[in-house]
Amino acid sequence: MFKLYGTEVSSRLLLGTAGYASPDLLRQAVEASGAEIVTVSLRRESARAKTGQGFWGLIEELGRKVLPNTAGCRTAKEAITTAQMARELFGTNWIKLEVIANDDTLQPEVFGLVEAAAELNADGFDVLPYTTEDLSVAERLVAAGCDVLMPWGSPIARPRGLRTRPRFRPCAPIFPTTPLIVDAGLGAPSHAAEAMEMGYDAVLLNTAIAKAGDPVKMARGFARAVEGGRLAFEAGIVEPRDMASPSTPVVGTPFFKIDNVS
Repeated sequence: MFKLYGTEVSSRLLLGTAGYASPDLLRQAVEASGAEIVTVSLRRESARAKTGQGFWGLIEELGRKVLPNTAGCRTAKEAITTAQMARELFGTNWIKLEVIANDDTLQPEVFGLVEAAAELNADGFDVLPYTTEDLSVAERLVAAGCDVLMPWGSPIARPRGLRTRPRFRPCAPIFPTTPLIVDAGLGAPSHAAEAMEMGYDAVLLNTAIAKAGDPVKMARGFARAVEGGRLAFEAGIVEPRDMASPSTPVVGTPFFKIDNVS
């Protein structure tokens, strides 16, 4: 159990809802994952007209908490306007804030991101910013009022896992009271487990499940990996060593000589 803006969440797996072969497959995957929070793109679904209306009905039927996002926005002004529209549509102050720098990597545009985060936080939003693993950007987002950070693992839809592991490790100890969610780039359950073992609070993913051969089984796999990784972090993982350390030491162990008995 952890908290996002005062809301207790049991599942540490958050799911995107794009790219599924059918609405029924999306429903099954969400249910199999146990995810309590799903993200939706206001722009994408609004553009699909009648199909979008059916999508909203499906999300309501699932009974999950909706996290609208500002996917596709390239400026702070554009993201702010989209967030305000999402609040009116969904009746929630939660917003996954995305300001994109370029189309090739979908890397966050960190200057516009911080600008938009400051304005939206001042306007009463609960901002979950999609950002890089750069610690200086994280500090600016926290200073702008963000109580959650969502660094990317790899570029969106390029499932390579944690691309820069040494830069990810310091985040949890430096921001011990800020929920950290790895967002984007996780392609296998082992990637999710690795993030959780580092002390991250949750992961958010879409493509790795939606485009899997069997999205329902993959959703279950990620759910178990996230749980296992978190349990390992809480238990305390044994640090690696350069030298062997016998599990049954012989130093100080008595040895008994048995003479041959004829």
